[in-house]
Amino acid sequence: MILCTLIGNPNVGQEVLFNKIAKAEKTSDEDGNSKIEKQEGFIDSNTKIAVFPGIYSMDTGSNLEKIFNNHITNNKVNLIINVVNALNLERNLYLTIQLKKLNIPMVIVLNMVDKAEKNGIHINVEKLSQILDTKIIPMNNIKYKEVKKLKNYIKKKAFNVSKPVSVDTNSEKETYSYIESVVSTCTVRNIKSTAKVSEKIDRFVLNRYLAYPIFIAIIYFIFKLVFSWVGTPLAEVFRSALFNYAIPFLSRILENQSPWFKSLLVDGVVSGISSVLVFLPVILTLFALLSLMEDSGYMSRAALLMDKIMSLGGVSGKSFIPMIIGFGCSVPALMAAKNIENKRERVITALLIPFMSCNAKLPVYMLFATIFFPKKEIIILGMLYFTGISISFFFSLIFKFIFKEKEDEPYMEELPDYIMPDFKLLLMHTWEKGKGFLKKIGTIIFSMSIIIWVLSNFNFNGMVNINYSFLAAVGKFISPIFNPLGFGNWQNSVSLLTGLMGKEVIAGTLGVLYGGNLSLVIPHQFNLASALSFLVFILLYSPCASTIITMKKEFGVKITLLSIFYQFATAWIISFLFFNIGMRYFYGL
Repeated sequence: MILCTLIGNPNVGQEVLFNKIAKAEKTSDEDGNSKIEKQEGFIDSNTKIAVFPGIYSMDTGSNLEKIFNNHITNNKVNLIINVVNALNLERNLYLTIQLKKLNIPMVIVLNMVDKAEKNGIHINVEKLSQILDTKIIPMNNIKYKEVKKLKNYIKKKAFNVSKPVSVDTNSEKETYSYIESVVSTCTVRNIKSTAKVSEKIDRFVLNRYLAYPIFIAIIYFIFKLVFSWVGTPLAEVFRSALFNYAIPFLSRILENQSPWFKSLLVDGVVSGISSVLVFLPVILTLFALLSLMEDSGYMSRAALLMDKIMSLGGVSGKSFIPMIIGFGCSVPALMAAKNIENKRERVITALLIPFMSCNAKLPVYMLFATIFFPKKEIIILGMLYFTGISISFFFSLIFKFIFKEKEDEPYMEELPDYIMPDFKLLLMHTWEKGKGFLKKIGTIIFSMSIIIWVLSNFNFNGMVNINYSFLAAVGKFISPIFNPLGFGNWQNSVSLLTGLMGKEVIAGTLGVLYGGNLSLVIPHQFNLASALSFLVFILLYSPCASTIITMKKEFGVKITLLSIFYQFATAWIISFLFFNIGMRYFYGL
């Protein structure tokens, strides 16, 4: 059995390469308490491969490095596959030089060669291979055709231990001097190199006086694009097409069908799905802009800027990226958080992530904001996001003292060069995330719409008026909990219960229970204060089932139960305050 180990700096593509080269077998945990994973799989029946989260070096003593070193020590590794980003060769080769010291055969996967050339960096791969005495396979965004070359190399089993480099790897200055000489020998940069351009941009973007205003301006610009200029206008066109044309057309087609079947399709399935589907343009616009920030290189700068602020609450800029991911979905955010080396910061980040308003809540936000706060949607949405961030910061101060740490690790993050994002890749990333949203609509929302329709139209005596249904009974039982918050009728209570399956389900549930175009029905069920209270509760209350399952798997039962109950209590208290303050502000009560 051949054992390969896949490693590289953070965000250079080793996980992508693993997914394309191997069939994943399992996820294992080298350190029972760390919850930092390695993934294992098989390239073929005779070749096993393990991939680790990215590390920058092997001499800082972090948990990630200890886990990797333990793997190398305790296993007979036949080949190390080192993924190197051609855009930042100097930084990446530091780990490469240290890996050579292990005296294990190695192959270098030089990724992003095409992007490097577009940005003025031309690497003589053959000369670099000769100097390092190591096989190098260039790749452009790890395409399957290029991955096949790596597979063929592994199948030949012609692995050789490369000659040791003539440098003392224990001396950081000496190592970097050697790397600089190697890179200067093998690399030609255009006069307007990307590094020089990046430095000039950073003098402006990371300026001590301008950095935070620029960051705030970028966030505001994203909000305007998503909620005012692009996303919402497209969503309104989508809504009009669905509720003014598509659904009435379907109703006419089903006129001669049995009433219950017509109600199931129109009032159940179609109304439930349409209530969520109309916000697809908003979701896609947000995904595209977040991908643009990450692909361009600005996201790492934002993490650096947030480090100073987040360190006040016991976490660092390392927590920023998982939290940003949390605005998309909490599940991948939690999976990103588990790779934070510091245990305390890892746990605190996991407990704070659900307060980052995920995209699943956007359909409900937009529904209520457009109904009750027309032309002020961006203010309401900004207030909700700011509330979630503020609450998370408040709890981070509390957790800082609950989860004590003897010493904090300094924040270290590579700042990649700015690059012009690949439009094709940007569309691909956006569509991949959009497909996840559509998959939820086609599975969870579809099935929940049918279940909700059945439960809202039947009881033990058969088909009945909705107010005497199974769902009404459940809703009336739990609704007293929400009476002090201003939205205690049973339909709203039930929507929060089904929302534990996924926050998009809330809009779908309301669509089924109230029926028809919610923009016409909702104003009769809420006032300004109760609508605001309802949105705040959705923002803060217990996370969805998939998030709970992921948190239990990665952080344990105690942390998961703490997350569920402290979030629900927080949501109730803050919503109570919003409702009562809102009643005084809007109605003078």
